[in-house]
Amino acid sequence: MKKILIVSDTHGQSDLMHELIRLVKPLDMLVHCGDVGYAGADRELMLCADCPVYIVNGNNDYGCGYPATESFEVAGRRVLVTHGHRQRVYFDLNSLFYFALENNADIVMFGHLHMPLVAQEKGVTFINPGSLTLPRQANRLPSYIMMTVTDSNEIEYAIRYVSFNDTGIEVIC
Repeated sequence: MKKILIVSDTHGQSDLMHELIRLVKPLDMLVHCGDVGYAGADRELMLCADCPVYIVNGNNDYGCGYPATESFEVAGRRVLVTHGHRQRVYFDLNSLFYFALENNADIVMFGHLHMPLVAQEKGVTFINPGSLTLPRQANRLPSYIMMTVTDSNEIEYAIRYVSFNDTGIEVIC
């Protein structure tokens, strides 16, 4: 079984990222869908998570030098990672859908909305982990997604909500 942590829109709050990583380790991969907020996070998170890390540039990652997109394979499926602001995800997922088709992607991971989402449309799976620091969905809880690849190469997604308090981090649902 493989565990892939998917986060986005942490906006410079590296301490919260580190707490989450310590809570959910061991990991096989970490994906940050942009707006990490500072340069060098890829190396820092790789050391903390002890696994491969993919980070894309968000609309607030000025001068950080991350790529606009990343792609890789998981369980025989092509994964495309982007922040989503260039595909205008605030309006709908149409541009993101065609972006996925242009890149032969089965799974698209994106951020920018600050609201968690797992959806499937015409053979493309859309994944948005929400935000650990500035959540915008109705419950206003910080969120991430844990992607699990089973031994039979099935992929499962779990949206998880967390609470940060004086004693650390706690997964609440």
